[in-house]
Amino acid sequence: MVARVQTEQDVAGMRVAGALAARVLEMIGEHVVPGITTGDLDRLCHEFIVGELDSIPAPLNYTNGNGPPFPRSICTSVNHVVCHGIPTERKQLKAGDIVNIDITVIKDGYFGDTSKMFFVGKPAPFAERLVRVTRECLFRGIDVVRPGARLGDIGHAIQTHAEANHFSVVREFCGHGIGRTFHDEPQILHYGRPGTGMTLEEGMTFTIEPMINAGARQVKILPDQWTVVTRDHKLSAQWEHTLLVTAQGAEILTLRNEERATAGAQV
Repeated sequence: MVARVQTEQDVAGMRVAGALAARVLEMIGEHVVPGITTGDLDRLCHEFIVGELDSIPAPLNYTNGNGPPFPRSICTSVNHVVCHGIPTERKQLKAGDIVNIDITVIKDGYFGDTSKMFFVGKPAPFAERLVRVTRECLFRGIDVVRPGARLGDIGHAIQTHAEANHFSVVREFCGHGIGRTFHDEPQILHYGRPGTGMTLEEGMTFTIEPMINAGARQVKILPDQWTVVTRDHKLSAQWEHTLLVTAQGAEILTLRNEERATAGAQV
């Protein structure tokens, strides 16, 4: 089933859930400092989602049907971790780290899903470039979203920009339809050929969340059955937004205040 809004109530619900997910990322930024653990970040986000936003952290106890339930409320993916990093008291952030914080909240049955890269202290120039280009890849993908566009157009825009900058696109994980369920159709690949794949229609809701590696694209899953890392242990970065296809293009449902002046899509 393809995720789409059916009523004005659905649109309003998705806008609220998306805005709340964005608020979590806005809140947590000041806490991403040397010495904090990813477990600390998880607790801060959990307390904010449940206590301040009166919402549910979707990752907590989520299961994909293959392995153990995810044990935390957010994902924290540091340096060569591509995605689904499990917060822990043992992982203390240090100056120079890059970390993706992935937030999904449920509010009144609707899901909002978004992630952002953070620098811990001052990043190395190469890490800063990877993070910047990955964000550009996200917005290149968003810019082609409109009724009549094809899924392959999104993937092509992302892949072309990443590879032009001598980075690689992870292929094992992708964006997804989202609405009243966490993961739905369509699958949004971050690579592809223009003019191929499903045709986008007004009302569809989905995420775009490119994972871009500094080295080779190959990844592996650690024994915890969740954490995905680069095989060559080189850096990886990811950014994510939840989108609504509108008659004019794309509405970014998880847009943060810091992005409102620069986002290249309808807001």
